[in-house]
Amino acid sequence: MNPNVGQVHLHPKLRAYVEQVVEAGFDSIPEERKKRLRRLARFVEEKRAAAESADLTYICTHNSRRSHMSQLWGATTAAWYGIDGVKTFSGGTEATAFNPRAVAALERAGFEIENPGGENPHYRVTYGPDAPVMECFSKKYDHSFNPAKGFAAVMTCSRADESCPVVMGADLRVGIPYDDPKAADGTPEESARYDERCKQIATEMLYLFSRVEA
Repeated sequence: MNPNVGQVHLHPKLRAYVEQVVEAGFDSIPEERKKRLRRLARFVEEKRAAAESADLTYICTHNSRRSHMSQLWGATTAAWYGIDGVKTFSGGTEATAFNPRAVAALERAGFEIENPGGENPHYRVTYGPDAPVMECFSKKYDHSFNPAKGFAAVMTCSRADESCPVVMGADLRVGIPYDDPKAADGTPEESARYDERCKQIATEMLYLFSRVEA
């Protein structure tokens, strides 16, 4: 048993959310997805064993919803399981903006997010009062803000998965596509769909880091 589990100081609402997801367990994750998540866990272990940074870059088409959610949950769940040496990033095949509906879903989960404004805001996000501030904005996956080599490319949408068969500089490329909550934009189901996707991503990132040997 990893003694560091749950020792990170999360924002109270976010801690309650994570504890609820952990208690629900991982049975909802299909075995094929678990295999891919375990491959990412091995990547993290291999990088840490080599005393290298375990960099995960989450990629979707517009870097507006699923990739940002994955980046933030990846960082949070690595911290939850006490797995140091992990850095998470996100990018798209094109740049737009971090969608405010996705931002709102993450805030409902318990992240604290500051919006400085602008067409493509550089949001300041934290998962805990002592946690480093994560700067989140839409960018292409090969933007200078992201690692250029030695990272794992995590494809979070099928369109990006198909349009980027090769991600230059990546040591590993794994597809774990999520359904786009954008389909519910402007409907009565909008918030529920974003919350559903947020919880699915949280669950799968918790599973990933639960499989990493601390």
